[in-house]
Amino acid sequence: MKKRLIELIIEKAFKYSTEPVFKLVSGKMSNYYFNCKAVALYPEGMYLIGSLIFDVIKDLNIKGIGGLTLGADPIAYAGAYTSYLKEKPVEAFVIRKTPKSHGTMQWIEGNVKEGDRVVIVEDVITTGKSTIEAITRAREAGLEIVKVIALIDRQEGGREAVEILGYTLDSIITREEVMELYQKIKN
Repeated sequence: MKKRLIELIIEKAFKYSTEPVFKLVSGKMSNYYFNCKAVALYPEGMYLIGSLIFDVIKDLNIKGIGGLTLGADPIAYAGAYTSYLKEKPVEAFVIRKTPKSHGTMQWIEGNVKEGDRVVIVEDVITTGKSTIEAITRAREAGLEIVKVIALIDRQEGGREAVEILGYTLDSIITREEVMELYQKIKN
């Protein structure tokens, strides 16, 4: 499943240039870019992501899985859907980038509440900034973060930034694994 997911990422979500032409959220320029939504919203990609995420969370005894919208949303949904199919249901939740401007004005949408054990997910982790923002909002809501999972780790310090906060980060795929297969395909 992992190998097939890497193939789909290369086919649908990965862009590479010999020159750094891709601007990242951090403002840094890079010679490669991942748009995971192209895979996470694709039926086969959703199936593979849900299955691989479920394998990581199935024994964690958690209530929810979620992260900062928009990147984390399809990852959390795929994991939650798969958890139901495997008869170990885990609820998805969404952490807003800004609080809801009306009604309850909350940061987190879903059925998780203070004291619930959760996993924070991210589509791509680079510096860890958005992942740390999700962790901060979840902690402020009183959620107990059991683990952090990135679909792709760009291996540029994000893991270390999360681990400094005391959390374990698991990555499903690393930049190195994508580049290895990409080089084989291109040669």
